[in-house]
Amino acid sequence: MGRLTFSWPLAVPSSTAPLDVTDDTVTGPALQQVVSAWGGVDLVVLCSGSHQPVRAWELESASARRLLDVNVNGVINCLPPVIHQLLQQGSGGVAVVSSVAGYGGLPTALVYGAGKAALINLAETLYLDLAPRGIGVYVINPGFVKTPLTDRNTFAMPALISVEDAAKAIIAGFECGDFEIHFPKRFTMWLKLLRLLPYRWYFALVHKGTGL
Repeated sequence: MGRLTFSWPLAVPSSTAPLDVTDDTVTGPALQQVVSAWGGVDLVVLCSGSHQPVRAWELESASARRLLDVNVNGVINCLPPVIHQLLQQGSGGVAVVSSVAGYGGLPTALVYGAGKAALINLAETLYLDLAPRGIGVYVINPGFVKTPLTDRNTFAMPALISVEDAAKAIIAGFECGDFEIHFPKRFTMWLKLLRLLPYRWYFALVHKGTGL
């Protein structure tokens, strides 16, 4: 995959197209509004996410569907027009923002983690289909980033980083041409290692590490 070059801070044309990503009838027209203003797209970053902590005994199908409609369907609804545009151009790339919560099951992430795991799988398959056609595909798996969503968390968040540091890590990943961009490494590498363990060890260490 080719590398991308960025300046920091990024200088982009001033153009916005507000839309509801849960409505698949508006994503295409919104993209065309951007294409008309910019003359095309180089890189589309699909970041659609919300969070609701859920334990097994709290699971409700209606609230689960609402969360997945934003976190998973919100991305899928944007993909058809984006893919069509990139293939028409014969260049460019698309990035899907998932989470390290998609690596494996975690307490309170019953629905959130399942949706993020789906996005990782989605991005992997997009890569298999689009990379041979010259289209860049990336998956972004952040750890804890200080945002209004993480401000709601009542537990200690290891290796919490600022939005600015997260943005710099994403840009660095794009520049390197990595398929997976994950950060901060001091946290995410431990989660990757944890996922390689037998389930009996994985479950025991997650219980011990989270206290849940």
